[in-house]
Amino acid sequence: MKTQNSTIETQNLSQNEQAIKDMVRQRYEKVALQDKAINASSCCGTTDSSAEIYTIMAEEYDNLKGYNSDADLGLGCGLPTQFAQIKKGDIVLDLGSGAGNDCFVARAETGETGKVIGIDFSPTMLKKARQNAEKLGFHNVEFREGDIENMPISDNSVDVIVSNCVLNLVPNKKAVFVEMYRVLKDNGHFSISDIVLLGQLPTALQQDAEMYAGCVSGAIQKEEYLDFIKEVGFQNITLQKEKAIFIPTDILQKYLSESEINEFRNGKTGIFSITVFAQKNPVLGSETPKKIDIQEQITVCSPNGGCC
Repeated sequence: MKTQNSTIETQNLSQNEQAIKDMVRQRYEKVALQDKAINASSCCGTTDSSAEIYTIMAEEYDNLKGYNSDADLGLGCGLPTQFAQIKKGDIVLDLGSGAGNDCFVARAETGETGKVIGIDFSPTMLKKARQNAEKLGFHNVEFREGDIENMPISDNSVDVIVSNCVLNLVPNKKAVFVEMYRVLKDNGHFSISDIVLLGQLPTALQQDAEMYAGCVSGAIQKEEYLDFIKEVGFQNITLQKEKAIFIPTDILQKYLSESEINEFRNGKTGIFSITVFAQKNPVLGSETPKKIDIQEQITVCSPNGGCC
């Protein structure tokens, strides 16, 4: 039986989660109305710190088949479709599909006989994605409005799930993995890129709303993230790619004192971009996930750094 205190705590948690989601939605609505050039230039002198954080993690899609520059807002932290083992005719689901970038890359792999579904909770992003799909003439790419903790997708209906730097923005990450397990077919799999932590971020970074919307302080510990995947029931969990992210000093100075920055640099705390693969009820002899070993850091051209 729930006590009055536990009921209040649950209500407060729900309110906090909704507040976070509303804040993230507002940030991404703003980004959706900007073109990639504005977002990309943010690390070279603009004053919008949230946009600076977005571009720290972004990777280049230019060489991937199906890439469409109009759909690339520079908000990702990996290239999950590169590792997703998508086959002709597959039904592919993209979580947090934004302007449609990963959906169009996935469509190049699944072909005209397959189908790609993108889910996003931002009406502005969905409008942009649908416009892009219409311009490209893609009739097997569909975008649906919804939360990825409660997907508008039927049970056991999807072959492959991809996602790029989205789950770290969701307060209830385990709920997303539960939903992923529900909608995947047996022997289906996911390949998702995300941000995780090693050690505890300084409080000022962890609590700042702009850092949250920019993918940093919404991240959880790497071990906890992988444990969620295992607890839900996924198998063959594989880290396909892992990179350390370097936050420039000029950004850290907005949140931390000089001594705190030194502690941050010299400690065991780290922010990492990972791409992780896992399967639902894999059959014997199913394909081994692709994996590459990468140890270098992701860096960014900081304002007045001389590289822009």
